[in-house]
Amino acid sequence: MTTITYSLVALDCPDPVALAAFYAQLTGWAVEPLGDFSPELVSWIELVSDGQPTIAFQRVANYVEPTWPVGDVPQQLHLDFDVDDLDEGERTVLGFGARKADFQPGETFRVYLDPVGHPFCLVLKAHQ
Repeated sequence: MTTITYSLVALDCPDPVALAAFYAQLTGWAVEPLGDFSPELVSWIELVSDGQPTIAFQRVANYVEPTWPVGDVPQQLHLDFDVDDLDEGERTVLGFGARKADFQPGETFRVYLDPVGHPFCLVLKAHQ
């Protein structure tokens, strides 16, 4: 029997290099080197995560931003990132270019939108 191993999640976007740069700031991971390609020609790029599952970014023509939490274009997926302090985390992601979602459904997490509208959450780590 073959082994199946989770390796990455890919986000559709209009500009893979720009969105990869946003998530590189958020995670602290590097963006895969472009080599001889100019950013306008890159259709797929990944973050370098030292062998751990990573995030990839795929260029899509006529990209349409998700309309979370309601609307014609569902989110389809979102990413969660754990933080020790929600307020500090918020300042950080807003500084990177995220937007805080108008609708906030919880107390122990906050919903943001990346530069092209993908929802993601900052989740308060449980303290034991």
